[in-house]
Amino acid sequence: MAGAQCCENPPTLSSGSGSGKVEEIGGISSYVSGPADSKAAIILISDVFGYEAPNLRKLADKVGAAGFSAVVPDFFRGDPYVPDQKPITDWLKDHGPDQGFEDAKPIIEALKSKGITKIGAVGFCWGAKVVVELSKYPYVQAGVLIHPSLVSVEDIQGVKVPISILGAETDHISPPELVKQFEAALNAKPEVDSFVKIFARCSHGWSVRYKDEDEGAVKSAGEAHKDMLDWFIKHLK
Repeated sequence: MAGAQCCENPPTLSSGSGSGKVEEIGGISSYVSGPADSKAAIILISDVFGYEAPNLRKLADKVGAAGFSAVVPDFFRGDPYVPDQKPITDWLKDHGPDQGFEDAKPIIEALKSKGITKIGAVGFCWGAKVVVELSKYPYVQAGVLIHPSLVSVEDIQGVKVPISILGAETDHISPPELVKQFEAALNAKPEVDSFVKIFARCSHGWSVRYKDEDEGAVKSAGEAHKDMLDWFIKHLK
C-alpha cells in the first residue's frame, strides 16, 4: 500500500452509530440495515478502519433506505487498524484481503439461505481488493470499487461481473493514471458493463472519511454514494 495516505483521517469508531443492528451472518458480526424481506443485498466492505466507522454505517443506512439489505461485516474481527499502534504493513500481515475474500464466501451463502437472490458488493480502499476478487468468479452480480488499494490492472482484467470504479484526483495509492489503466482494461472487455469516474478535488478516502462540517466534502461523498447506488439499482433490481 503506497505511502500512508490510506491511513489518514481515521474515523472515531462507534459501535452504537447507525439505525441498523449488529447480528452474526456467516459466522461474522455484521452491521445490518434495510428491509428484512429484500431479495437483493449489498455487502459494504470497509477500509482498514473497520465496520464501526460512523460514515460507513450511515452509508449502509442509505443503502437500506433504497430497498436493499445492507450488510457491513467485521472482517477484522474486532481488530481494525489503529494508527500509531503498529505499522500498516505489520497489520496487513494479519488482515490480508485474501482472508477477507475467504470470509466473504460464507456470508454470501448465508444471505442466499435467507432468500436473497441478487448480491452486490462495494469496497473501500482495502475492501476494494476483496470486491475485485469476488467479481472474478462471480460470487456477486455487481461490484463497486471506491478509492481502491492493492488492486492491479491484472485484477481488473479478470473481472466477470458489471463493475464501477470511483477514483480520486489526489490519490497516491490508486492515482488517476492507474484508474485510467483500469478503464482501458475494462473497455477491452465489452461483455462486462463498466463505469469509471475520477472525482475532481477529492483525495483517497473521500467517500467515507469526510467531516460533516465540510460542506464540499459531504457533497462529493454524496455524489459517490449516488453513483454507487445507481449502479446497484441498474444491475440488481
